[in-house]
Amino acid sequence: MAYIRFENLNKSFGDNHVLKDINLDVEKGELVTLLGPSGCGKSTLLRCLSGLEKVTSGKIYLDGVDITDVDPRDRGIGMVFQQYSLFPNMSVKDNVAFGLKMKKVPKDEIEKKVKQMLDIVGLSDKIDQFPMQLSGGQQQRVALARAIVTEPKVLLLDEPLSAIDALLRHNLQIEIRRIQKELNITTIFVTHDQDEAMVMSDTIHLFNAGHIEQSGTPVDLYTRPATKFTASFIGNYNLLPAEKFGKACGETIDCSDVAIRPEIVRISKEPMEACDCYNFKGTITSYISHGNVIRFKVDCGDIWLNSDVVFEREMTFAEDDEVYVSVEKDLVIKL
Repeated sequence: MAYIRFENLNKSFGDNHVLKDINLDVEKGELVTLLGPSGCGKSTLLRCLSGLEKVTSGKIYLDGVDITDVDPRDRGIGMVFQQYSLFPNMSVKDNVAFGLKMKKVPKDEIEKKVKQMLDIVGLSDKIDQFPMQLSGGQQQRVALARAIVTEPKVLLLDEPLSAIDALLRHNLQIEIRRIQKELNITTIFVTHDQDEAMVMSDTIHLFNAGHIEQSGTPVDLYTRPATKFTASFIGNYNLLPAEKFGKACGETIDCSDVAIRPEIVRISKEPMEACDCYNFKGTITSYISHGNVIRFKVDCGDIWLNSDVVFEREMTFAEDDEVYVSVEKDLVIKL
């Protein structure tokens, strides 16, 4: 049996059926991300696992033990929320030590564990400071240290980085992943940010309206979306009705919709010699910078396509330029 198992799990709030027959396994030592839009049920599943919400029906197993009705304090689960929830009148040391003191761990062992944990999260030099003296990222690392110092069986992270600025957020993503691997702690991470999920996860479960739309590695979900919803949520795909796409390229496409990643849409001012490609002519209508990538919007008559091109020293294309467009057939995903 998997280390964590959800079997036919349902959760309703009155008439609102939030989780619908969830079946999900998490292996020991994995970092699993529950990804999806607001209101899709991902945080509710986390709260059911922690015991903060009682399930309507179904079972939850942890390390082979049915914990569906076990008291939250007896589940061996640590949790970090978006709000840091640090005690403002306690030092960093006392905040991290709080759970150990509640467990009546001997004082000398508390001292040792707290020091080790603050070394791991890189806050040894802040041990005597108070939360108000720390940055948001430092406070989040204190909250993380407090959650894992008690050596929980599972660590739950409920959108812990959503209130932090972009650069610090990226650094904390790397730090959390490093700590998780170093401690080999089974971790479930909740986010609505696909880039965050891609960076941090061993496995992603994409939620949609209370059910799991698709599960897999980050590469699986990015390169092989199984449904229109997955393609619309991950990877900035061009999503087009197959009939319109076929009309534009003069071929019959046997499916309902096609999904095309913008980085595989090649554009050129000259005709491209390419076999096994769909080819169009189009006009660039706009462009926008995404860091080192320029996204061009191309009007191909019956369809519009976004094309991602690595930024070079000089802009290769401009608005109103007529271009040739080529898309490799094997890379077009049929839905």
